[in-house]
Amino acid sequence: MPHAEPEAKIFACSQSVYLAEKIAESYGVPLGKITFSKYSDGEFQPSFEESIRGLRVFLVCSTFPSSDNLMELLLMIDAAKRASARHITAVIPYFGWARQDRKDKPRVPIGAKLVAKLLEAAGATRIMTMDLHADQIQGFFEKPVDHLFASTIFVPYIKSLNLESLTIASPDMGGSKRAYAYSKFLGSDVVICYKQRKEANKIETMELIGDVTGKNIVLVDDMIDTGGTLAKAADLMIEKGALSVRAICTHAILSGDAYDKIEKSKLSELIVTDSIPLKKEASKIKVVSCAGLFAEVMHMVQNNNSISGKFLQ
Repeated sequence: MPHAEPEAKIFACSQSVYLAEKIAESYGVPLGKITFSKYSDGEFQPSFEESIRGLRVFLVCSTFPSSDNLMELLLMIDAAKRASARHITAVIPYFGWARQDRKDKPRVPIGAKLVAKLLEAAGATRIMTMDLHADQIQGFFEKPVDHLFASTIFVPYIKSLNLESLTIASPDMGGSKRAYAYSKFLGSDVVICYKQRKEANKIETMELIGDVTGKNIVLVDDMIDTGGTLAKAADLMIEKGALSVRAICTHAILSGDAYDKIEKSKLSELIVTDSIPLKKEASKIKVVSCAGLFAEVMHMVQNNNSISGKFLQ
């Protein structure tokens, strides 16, 4: 008789319950029960309220600020290890601290590497994430990493728009690989924005590489933080003769006055996933859920099936 894998259970950090509930529903199991006890000074302690001995547990937690989200995940992993879970998969739709993937100036940390080591030290046996800021972050781990691409849900959405003269654009040189991957599946041209910054989140100059005249532009990026880059790129492209500009960004950080920038920009719409919860509703922002993608891949992992078919990029 073939060996049957023990059942899996899904649990969530406190700020990722909204997404974990959808993943669990799509997976076909109830969301596991976990409580967080808090001390008066802000310290907290997670507690699994059901047995996980010998099981695979999926711990869903996007590690966006504050750092409490990361700390919750680390404590949950440690608790699962001490409760004799057989496999501990950290499901991190948005992998925070990923912009610190190298030393870009003297005397700074490599935060992404530190987070990877913390997750492994806590006891994670597998990592599942989506659209890392830099693909090479996978190499920071000594455990298996399932790096999913949001293109598997965004490409069908773009096709459903039936845009004529479709052109994919990258808001910076670093995202050119992602833009070319989308263009390959959509059969479209590519344009690149070349930008220079004086400091983080502040653009000094921006130029276009490629022609946007008479084109419907779709900007693609892994995240949107302050919104300044996408707003500036959209305005510049409309000035250069683009018919329309919309943006696809996997992770909607949207800090500061990002919502106002998006609403006032020439963007027709901004399409994001629910890897990070929106702080408020906005007329130009559309959310496409990544829950189904994660649930499907989690099923494949649980049943020891190949997940290579889920990669469009």
